[in-house]
Amino acid sequence: MKHDLPLPLDKKLNVLFRVEPGCLGPDGPEHIEAFCQYAEKSVENLDADFVHWEIVPRFDKNLPEMEYKVNTRRLNHDQAERYLQVFKKELDEFEAHLNDKLGELIEAYLER
Repeated sequence: MKHDLPLPLDKKLNVLFRVEPGCLGPDGPEHIEAFCQYAEKSVENLDADFVHWEIVPRFDKNLPEMEYKVNTRRLNHDQAERYLQVFKKELDEFEAHLNDKLGELIEAYLER
């Protein structure tokens, strides 16, 4: 299957990543909003042809850390996996890469 890249926004995989304030240390709640803006800007070009990123604080632990949608349709893990396979990506590797990148961004943010 051939895809013209970049995809229009309504066809992209929207990845919502919720970041725990505690990952920024004891003062995390004071910095989490600014960090999320910093992190989102830092990853916006990552797989940007078919992914749209949203990085937000995770104040409600009942909400999942990661959530996937295409347009307004929420995707479960298997559906997100199939979506990414079209672009020769594995969901577990995709998530691991994002987690590694966020770890680097946290370190860089805290060193500022």
